[in-house]
Amino acid sequence: MSQVLRQRIGHRLAWQQAINDPRREPRNRLPQLRALQSWQAARLAGSFTDFLADPRMRPAAEFFLTDLYGERDFSGRDRDVARIMPLMARLLPDSLVAAAADAIGLAVLSHAFDLRMAEALARRPRPDDPISLADYGEAYRATGCPRLRRRQIEMILGVGWTLDAAVKKHGVYKLLRASRLPARAAGLSELQGFLERGFAAFDALGGAGDFLEAIGHREREASRRLFAGHPDPFGITPGRTRGRGTGGSRARSGP
Repeated sequence: MSQVLRQRIGHRLAWQQAINDPRREPRNRLPQLRALQSWQAARLAGSFTDFLADPRMRPAAEFFLTDLYGERDFSGRDRDVARIMPLMARLLPDSLVAAAADAIGLAVLSHAFDLRMAEALARRPRPDDPISLADYGEAYRATGCPRLRRRQIEMILGVGWTLDAAVKKHGVYKLLRASRLPARAAGLSELQGFLERGFAAFDALGGAGDFLEAIGHREREASRRLFAGHPDPFGITPGRTRGRGTGGSRARSGP
């Protein structure tokens, strides 16, 4: 593992620990945070229906929904990364380690947006009411940071492109399988499972271009419509072609 990659992982793990610590970041205790994440997970699942209906894209869509998006607790995976950087350097190519690093960075940025949106939702006149689409849009705009939202989209796509590149490299699959038993012995099943699921999903795609370009198009369009105050930012436009609609998709807060 290169020194640059090792440092990148170290920095992102430190950020991940800090932003999820309720003592250092009290907004983690807001009840609106869990409600927001549940709302987003349900909305996102609806936005992926066409991907899930496509046999070729289904594994990648399921991987995005379970391992990058939604309500999944990523702390086990990220603790694994912290504990085994030396072992990873011996067993896995940098391309797969980079995918884990990118996923951690994405989780940190997404959680930061979640905290800000939960805070905005807590300021509603009736903060404990269910979150409506209008509530979500107002919280999204109140959170602001359009440049960081665009960066978030690029990070989502970056994880996919990194996994796609790893799939194309000769011998990576053998190395990943060879690391399975040492990973289990070291108690690293969360990280190993993340990498195996990602590799298998993008291997099944046989080229991630169509899938990732469709997600990128939807993410950017949904974000634009949210910032513009569109009443139906995740809607389906007339004449939509499969894989390039405006039905939003994203990691946690917003597209």
